[in-house]
Amino acid sequence: MNKDLFEYTLRLGDTSLILSQRLGEWCGHGPMLEEDIALTNIALDLLGQAKAFLAYAGEIEGKGRNEDVLAFHRDANHFRNLLLTEQPNVDFGFTIIRQLFVSTWQHYLYSELTHATDKNMSALAVKSLKEVNYHLRFASDWTLRLGDGTEESHQRVQAAVNELWNYTGDLFEIDQVDEALLKLGIAADMKKVEASWNKHIRQVLNDATLSVPEINNFMRTGSRKGVHTEYLGFILAEMQFLPRAYPDAKW
Repeated sequence: MNKDLFEYTLRLGDTSLILSQRLGEWCGHGPMLEEDIALTNIALDLLGQAKAFLAYAGEIEGKGRNEDVLAFHRDANHFRNLLLTEQPNVDFGFTIIRQLFVSTWQHYLYSELTHATDKNMSALAVKSLKEVNYHLRFASDWTLRLGDGTEESHQRVQAAVNELWNYTGDLFEIDQVDEALLKLGIAADMKKVEASWNKHIRQVLNDATLSVPEINNFMRTGSRKGVHTEYLGFILAEMQFLPRAYPDAKW
């Protein structure tokens, strides 16, 4: 059970960590000061969640790896973050749609995990959910403003939806880790999460006059096995440089 719980917790921590790193790239580059600060604050929220989940993962593993070691001293194939989180920012609209997809997923996932039989997991979910609710409201509001805004803003966010939809299948993959922990009442029921996610996303996109893509090609998946897009390596190269260059440094 510990091996499965470690893997499951790692997935949650890595997802928040990599999305935090992506959003941090907006610091000082936002389209306006208020949104620059908002994106940076969301990045900090996610970083806090990543720290908490990775710290718990280290405790479960019991090999002396704390959250810093897990964050800065693993290679890309050992990361378990959602593929969506590593996609580049492209523009503000692209960032908003990525946030909408991930925050909606986190909202319904953490809502399920608040009832987890593992008390640490449920406590982390309760704490994280308070922040994710704001992230979801922020992303939903901006999707409406951009989708139902100017012709250019509509075209940009529709292009973002079309591109990012290819990675949404990765959100709901179920493997033996999910199945084993679900039987113990620890993991979330991803079928419930998927149904709720689809309902919310389709409603927001409809209200924003955006269309749900008709996917004729296969969905990009693989995050649970450490199979990522080319973007993750570049993120880690920047994120991990200092700790790897100076492994004995104390910050």
